[in-house]
Amino acid sequence: MTAIKHALQRDIFTPNDERLLSIVNVCKAGKKKRNCFLCATVTTERPVQVNVVKVKKSDKGDFYKRQTAWALRDLAVVDAKDAVKENPEFDLHFDKVYKWVASSTVEKNTFISCIWKLNQRYLRKKIDFTNVSSQLLEESVPSGENQSVAGGDEETVDEYQELNAREEQDIEIMMEGCEYAISNAEAFAEKLSRELQVLDGANIQSIMASEKQVNILMKLLDEALKEVDQIELKLSSYEEMLQSVKEQMDQISESNHLIHLSNTNNVKLLSEIEFLVNHMDLAKGHIKALQEGDLTSSRGIEACTNAADALLQCMNVALRPGHDMLHAVKQQQQRFSDLREQFARRLASHLNSVFVQQGHDQSSTLAQHSVELTLPNHHPFHRDLLRYAKLMEWLKNTDYGKYEGLTKNYMDYLSRLYEREIKDFFEVAKIKMTGTTREGKKFATLPRKESAVKQETESLHGSSGKLTGSTSSLNKLSVQSSGNRRSQSSSLLDMGNMSASDLDVADRTKFDKIFEQVLSELEPLCLAEQDFISKFFKLQQHQSISGTTNEAEEMDGGTLSRSYSSGVPQTISSEKDMIRQMMTKIFRCIEPELNNLIALGDKIDSFNSLYMLVKMSHHVWTAQNVDPASFLSTTLGNVLVTVKRNFDKCISNQMKQMDEVKISKKSKVGILPFVAEFEEFAALAESIFKNAERRGDLDKAYIKLIRAVFVSVEKVANESQKTPRDVVMMENFHHIFATLSRLKISCLEAEKKEAKQKYTDHLQSYVIYSLGQPLEKLNHFFEGVEARVAQGIREEEVSYQLAFNKQELRKVIKEYPGKEVKKGLDNLYKKVDKHLCEEENLLQVVWHSMQDEFIRQYKHFEGLIARCYPGSGITMEFTIQDILDYCSSIAQSH
Repeated sequence: MTAIKHALQRDIFTPNDERLLSIVNVCKAGKKKRNCFLCATVTTERPVQVNVVKVKKSDKGDFYKRQTAWALRDLAVVDAKDAVKENPEFDLHFDKVYKWVASSTVEKNTFISCIWKLNQRYLRKKIDFTNVSSQLLEESVPSGENQSVAGGDEETVDEYQELNAREEQDIEIMMEGCEYAISNAEAFAEKLSRELQVLDGANIQSIMASEKQVNILMKLLDEALKEVDQIELKLSSYEEMLQSVKEQMDQISESNHLIHLSNTNNVKLLSEIEFLVNHMDLAKGHIKALQEGDLTSSRGIEACTNAADALLQCMNVALRPGHDMLHAVKQQQQRFSDLREQFARRLASHLNSVFVQQGHDQSSTLAQHSVELTLPNHHPFHRDLLRYAKLMEWLKNTDYGKYEGLTKNYMDYLSRLYEREIKDFFEVAKIKMTGTTREGKKFATLPRKESAVKQETESLHGSSGKLTGSTSSLNKLSVQSSGNRRSQSSSLLDMGNMSASDLDVADRTKFDKIFEQVLSELEPLCLAEQDFISKFFKLQQHQSISGTTNEAEEMDGGTLSRSYSSGVPQTISSEKDMIRQMMTKIFRCIEPELNNLIALGDKIDSFNSLYMLVKMSHHVWTAQNVDPASFLSTTLGNVLVTVKRNFDKCISNQMKQMDEVKISKKSKVGILPFVAEFEEFAALAESIFKNAERRGDLDKAYIKLIRAVFVSVEKVANESQKTPRDVVMMENFHHIFATLSRLKISCLEAEKKEAKQKYTDHLQSYVIYSLGQPLEKLNHFFEGVEARVAQGIREEEVSYQLAFNKQELRKVIKEYPGKEVKKGLDNLYKKVDKHLCEEENLLQVVWHSMQDEFIRQYKHFEGLIARCYPGSGITMEFTIQDILDYCSSIAQSH
């Protein structure tokens, strides 16, 4: 520890003009042990500053660095934890409490003792030492090392004091007067003693002289006291004389106060009377308007509105304390209440009559919309009613019961009116979709036999086996040859030269236009009604709300009243809920009618779900941009869920039909129906979903369908008996690859590559399998040659083998003249032609691949002859050019 102390003094404190008095090795209590040193230091310059310094060993080397310093004057408490038992822990209370654990109790006690002595010596403020042994808190300094801490040289420095200038001057004068003091100290001391006695005598004489002065001063004080007593007597007499004046002045002041109080009361009374007259007096014109005002004309409505506002102001005036006790005020309030009640009844009755009258006028125009796919315009009705919007607001603020009754009556009547209009509107839409007349059977309303429905749908779409859900019957169809399919398709032509596929496209386009028109008519109708409700009933519809309610909940009087507390609307949230509930009540038939229309469209053709998904998604997106929580957005969102389910059902049905497909055992397969139908579906979907919001749903459906197509193609290929498996796989995957390449569907890039790979693999497999070994004996001969070479015989020595000599080779070659080779290739071409279908037109591709494979075998044989029979002059009886000519002539002849 001594070495560390000297090192710290040398490296840290000496450069800062400080002296290290005590040191203790500590670490923080309750944390990972990281030792440091607490040092007690004093400055060498005056005035002396005492500090407690925290010194820490550097992480980058063996030297120490000064980390934190606290002034000793900031130390409030030193807590040693235990004054009896040895305990290395102690706390120092500076700006906060620092808890330390010393390396030993001795170091801790030495450090605390040093702090106590420095406090006693240098600080006026005493530090509080708690739980410290009394032996450590002593003035005396123990011997040894501790003596050097608080005593030693430091005490010597503290006891020495320099002489000031005056003291130096006095000593010089005294030394000049006693020059012999240096040589004769006794004489000098004697002289000083005599002078001290003279000085004492002078002091005694001065004290005695001052006693006389004190006596004189006391006499003067006595005289001053007498004068004060005389002055007090005069003041008392003056006060008695002024007492009567004070009483008179008090009476005058009290009289002035009463006069001022009377004037103040008069002013206040006048102010109160003026307040009541100005704020609680309703003009006669307003009273007449409230009692007899015309509620049918615009001028009368304006007069009634102004009168109602004036009445509301009079009733809502903030009366001052005590006004409600006045009899006149009570009478006026009762009069206002009667006027309000009378006008509220008259207004409610009139508005109910307006609702009924406007509804009758609206019903009279309903007939002209019955044959057209349009909804009646309610704008004139809304325009006429909006004249009463301010009066409705007044009624809402003054008589909420009647306001609530009007709201309920409006909903009840309008819901019936809209129900008639919307049901007729959807009836027209269904008639236009099915092509029936109003006098005939209504497709969606009257029960029909299953056979009749089937007959009608077949007449609309034909029976071409397309994946439309309602008309497809792949589970009953067998795969037919291309010639049979062409003849079957030609038999389905109807309505002039229009094909069944053209009929499907026309019907679907017609359905799409009708469905779009239905949504386009409903959307402005709902938005206009919601805007009218907000304006007429004075409800907030565009502010953010704090909570949500179930939009599909039926609204009745109880529900409406529960949206408010104490009969008055409290929050924007409740008004927002009220708008949604009113819209739900008024247009409660929209969602069921839309679902019925969607079900009809899906029943006519399940591919209609694609059109409906795109259109409904777009309208939902548009409605959510306007107001995500509106009735229109919520209703269309609910219907969109149904449309999405129908779309998923359509995809599932197509996959199911693929799984149930059966193939004919007597005819070749060709392009499978569901492969062609997937092409039709993808082309149709791409045209429908171009730039659509729900493109992701189509991409997911694509993945499911294409995987089902792959699996079904594999299944049919494995079950095929008439057509080789490789041909089924090759042709259908070629068709799939061509379809995906043409449509460029980004989500099916991986499937397109897979289809191409499958097509290539099965093409190569079919070529190798069908071509086989056209020069069978020659092939067996060279297989023996290769076997001998594999056994270790050198290639040039194979000709010496008896079974594989040159003569044997010539015999085998003579068996395959060019004529025989051409005949074999011609038979092979006919065989391939029987396997392949005409739709895919792969015959020439397969034939070219077989030609390449045959040439490859020919070159292989020539290479073996050149290596194993060198210089023999043996060659095949036909050349590669002959093979090319044979293949070309065979292809041209067929």
